Amino acid sequence: MSVVSNTGPLAARRQLGAALRRLRDQRAMTAEEVGGHLDCHLSKVTRLEQGKRACTKRDFEALMDLYGVEAQERERLHALMLRGRQRVAPWWHAYRDVISANYDEFLTYEAEASRCLEYQPLLIPAQLQTEDYARAVTGVGFAALGPDQVDSLVEVKLKRQARLREEPPLEIRAVITEAALRFHVGGPAVMRDQLRALTKAAAAPHASLRVIPCSAGEKGIATGAFTLFGIGNDADVAFVESAEVTTFRDEPLTLRRLNRLFKNLSEAALPEQDSLDLVKRIERELI
Repeated sequence: MSVVSNTGPLAARRQLGAALRRLRDQRAMTAEEVGGHLDCHLSKVTRLEQGKRACTKRDFEALMDLYGVEAQERERLHALMLRGRQRVAPWWHAYRDVISANYDEFLTYEAEASRCLEYQPLLIPAQLQTEDYARAVTGVGFAALGPDQVDSLVEVKLKRQARLREEPPLEIRAVITEAALRFHVGGPAVMRDQLRALTKAAAAPHASLRVIPCSAGEKGIATGAFTLFGIGNDADVAFVESAEVTTFRDEPLTLRRLNRLFKNLSEAALPEQDSLDLVKRIERELI
């Protein structure tokens, strides 16, 4: 039996869901047919297979019997089912008064991810922001937030950065544009400190920063930031940012396109050392 004690609840649900989908396909059954066997709507079957819903013990036993799963595999999947049902409140629930449902979902995936690919055209990635920079960019735009709400959201950003110090740490590969380095967010002093901190953070073995220079032209242009999370051996999931909302995406076609887009943007960017040299050069211009 595979060991799942180090698997988070979200990853366990996704692994179990993938196994359930595979078992259903092997028996050439539709989700509607399985739903009829469980006496539920096909949407429940779909959500179970996507890992978006925890599997009850009753449904698990019914599915195992329906698919004729043998004892060893059944034991492995049972461990995933139990792990996926654990309900330990994450640390950010203390901030649930300021965290939207979309942000909660984003934090859930980030907490269990092993790797992160992020593209930001105008901002420094949140995992690499200083407190003063984070405060300057929080609550601007469409959001009308009070001082206490801003304080709480900045605290959330800073607590998220603990993932980079865990063992094993979250592997982050960030691609940003030169414009993100040149906006004087919070003023020259705040931006200078941010660029200095960015250089230090990007030098860590689990981090990578590449900058798309303005000279890259149309090859370095993409509208909208996005983040791809990899969870264990599972396929990526994505969060795509727009002006007002961050949208969760896990459709295979969308993921293939975003992975290809990230690869293309990375190729348009400077090599890592040249990127760090550019960051340092812009920092010196602020003195």
